Amino acid sequence: MKKNTLSITFYLVILIFLSYNLYAQKNNKSQLKTETDTLENIKMKDLEQVVITATRGEKLLSEVPIPMTIIDKEQIEQMGSLRLSDILQEQTGLTLIEEHGQGVQMQGFDSDYTLILIDGEPIIGRTAGTLELSRIAVGNIERIEIIKGASSSLYGSEALAGVINIITKNPKGTKGDISARYGTNQTSDLVLSFQTKKDKLAITAFANRYGSNGYDFTPNNYGKTVEPFHNYTFQSKISYRFTDKINLTVSGRYFEENQISRFNLGTEEQSDKVLGGGKISDYNITTNLDWRITQKWRTYFRLYYSQYKTDSKLLYKNDNSVYEETFFDQTFFRPEFQSVYSFNEKHFLTAGIGSVNESVSSTRYTDKKYLQTNYIFAQHEFFINDKANITLGARFDSHSIYGNQLSPKIASYYQISPKIRLTASAGMGFKTPDFRQLYLNFTNNVVGYSVFGTEEIKQGVADLQQAGQIAEIVLNPNDIQEIKAESSISYNVGIKYTPTTKLLLKANFFRNDVGNLIETQVVARKTNGQNLFSYTNLNSIFTQGMETELNYSILSPSSNSNSSLTFSAGYQYLEAKDKTVLEEIKDGNYFARNSETLETRRLTKADYGGLMGRSNHMANAKLFYQNSKHGFSANIRAIYRSKYGFGDQNGNLILDAPNEYVDGYTTVNISTGKQFLKQKLNLQIGADNLFNYKNESFIPTLAGRLLWVRMQFLIQK
Repeated sequence: MKKNTLSITFYLVILIFLSYNLYAQKNNKSQLKTETDTLENIKMKDLEQVVITATRGEKLLSEVPIPMTIIDKEQIEQMGSLRLSDILQEQTGLTLIEEHGQGVQMQGFDSDYTLILIDGEPIIGRTAGTLELSRIAVGNIERIEIIKGASSSLYGSEALAGVINIITKNPKGTKGDISARYGTNQTSDLVLSFQTKKDKLAITAFANRYGSNGYDFTPNNYGKTVEPFHNYTFQSKISYRFTDKINLTVSGRYFEENQISRFNLGTEEQSDKVLGGGKISDYNITTNLDWRITQKWRTYFRLYYSQYKTDSKLLYKNDNSVYEETFFDQTFFRPEFQSVYSFNEKHFLTAGIGSVNESVSSTRYTDKKYLQTNYIFAQHEFFINDKANITLGARFDSHSIYGNQLSPKIASYYQISPKIRLTASAGMGFKTPDFRQLYLNFTNNVVGYSVFGTEEIKQGVADLQQAGQIAEIVLNPNDIQEIKAESSISYNVGIKYTPTTKLLLKANFFRNDVGNLIETQVVARKTNGQNLFSYTNLNSIFTQGMETELNYSILSPSSNSNSSLTFSAGYQYLEAKDKTVLEEIKDGNYFARNSETLETRRLTKADYGGLMGRSNHMANAKLFYQNSKHGFSANIRAIYRSKYGFGDQNGNLILDAPNEYVDGYTTVNISTGKQFLKQKLNLQIGADNLFNYKNESFIPTLAGRLLWVRMQFLIQK
């Protein structure tokens, strides 16, 4: 009955929305400014970039009232980067974190709070919340758009920290290229790409093979720090313009990775070696019908399907018996309708409706699980005059398990003068409980602990009690309440100052208050001495800080010079703390013991270092040089991260002691390139982590100095 009511409500909303648009179109013709005219004006302002992620519609970057970063293909190519992680780690306010894979931290949020899209569609397949960034190749990227701050009013769950949207290339003629890169650790990357556009048809195709022999920080131990792997990415996009008003795009992506796994459960004297392999595959298909019903009214009908699968089999080396065999299979299907309407030159409305249907089956779930979310969103942009804008938006989500969620947002900009621009935004974000937190049914057979989702905890405890494996009930499973969605309120205030045409200064101040954080809790103690865990809403945290950026064009191309030299720098200051811990410290409930004198003292707020894995200071500096006449380019980029906490060492479960920090560090990357054969052949050499920084204990993914050479050959009609 509930689903039928929701469906009827959604259809009524669509009907009312369409009727309202038709009525407005009929009665406001003389006042309306066409979207075509708007886009023509955009084309005339060639110094400004058109973006789509901030408002889910085409906008000039200067009209976006929220913090946004653009990384274009020219910068990506000059850097010589291979994977998305390589690019994001060099951006102001972003850093990579190692939690069940390599994810990205934004405004102090863990990686599971940042939504990552390809052409506006979400990438699925997170491990304990982390989306492995190395799954995404960069050879087919036109640009990357990064939105900071809660964006659930347009994008729903997982967008508490922000959104990273990867825009792939569209053809601008007929051309192709082949490139190959080889470097340290036998790391190889091969790319083939092709694009063509003729009359009404446009096609792009992209293929990538990436692999490495891995590396080892502990050569005396069985297995490597990072084992050998290889993966493949295939991507294609086909667009056909039926008329001037109707365009259909169908795109697809397939990714597959294979990696061996080796480790020793025993000791060197009495080894118990395990070996095997794992396979990851994910693919997605998108269909997008773009229908410009009138010059003022544009609609999009989208269908998106994605599947992510993993399979792993590990065997004992001595007798080939099975140590562990696991699988994971997730599907995601979303139909969506979106409409953009311009009432006149001052008022623009974006609205949409959709449904997300997800399923998961895994060795860690009792059976196949399903989740459904129906949603509707709307956003109104009001241009008060040519200097000011106000954007109001909201999204309503109805989830099959946790209930309903409303996510409003307001944003504005004001051009004080031609040189100074202010922006401000406030919005609510949310993150729904995932399959793991709801349905997990897992026992580690080696260590002996168990973890159950909130929908499985009652039956899980009953089964273990019946098997005689429960020694003590810490929390009655009947008292465990249904977990709620995590929620946040985000504030961003920014200023952009352009004192000259060569210099740009930006600053953004942010604050995020997060409630209902989902944490693990001990429900029972098992007879083997291990714990049984489940999930609950516990803590409230905040993150706050400031980001600053500087861009200076030291040398610009002119009639007298074909050279350009640009310098950029960025800095972030961050505080991220648990509000509950601060209250407990205030009440005098937290203590620390000196390891040498064994004296115990009460902690003060100044002793508390905040949440683990967050650096108070991060910075970057980049210098890019290019000479178009001689086809030469060079760049150097430095990235700094200050110390951050890794774990409790004195038993009070918070960050407060010097030995609980990972030391700060700086890495430097360089590359240089030269074009030959009338710019058809491009040769590049580079070094990542030039000064060979390593921290084998706490940053095992930082492999040391990586030298590489790359060759690219262009074929163009």
